[in-house]
Amino acid sequence: MYKFLYNANTVFMENITKTSIRLIKNFIKCGLIGWLLEIIWTGFLAFRRREKKLTCKTSIWMFPIYGLASFFAPLSRSIKKLNLILRGIIYTAFIFAIEFTTGLILKKHDSCPWDYSGKKYNFKGIIRLDYSPLWFISGLFFEKIILKKH
Repeated sequence: MYKFLYNANTVFMENITKTSIRLIKNFIKCGLIGWLLEIIWTGFLAFRRREKKLTCKTSIWMFPIYGLASFFAPLSRSIKKLNLILRGIIYTAFIFAIEFTTGLILKKHDSCPWDYSGKKYNFKGIIRLDYSPLWFISGLFFEKIILKKH
């Protein structure tokens, strides 16, 4: 009986360890890729403003926020059989929810690195509905990263 419990516990702990390591790796990967995408995006916006230095902008706060995309894994696995459009809409809704929640928390502490107050289609200065296509594409992109087999 003891040997059975020991073996079951060992297998359970190995699975938890593997899952934890995969989650940590995905969190770091999503955080870094999110930063990179934000740097490219803000550089592109600088290009559109005809700024010769093409200065890019991000914040340390954005790493853990982008890292939260790693928690899409269970959602991604459960909706992977749905069509692309529906999956993109679901990811967009989740990204808006994360952006709004983290934005509210950071704003409460005067630490929010973005402010969309002066922009069209903003909600409370925290989210921009005109960014829906970007979040749609980003969600599908992160899905590929998260579900990629190594």
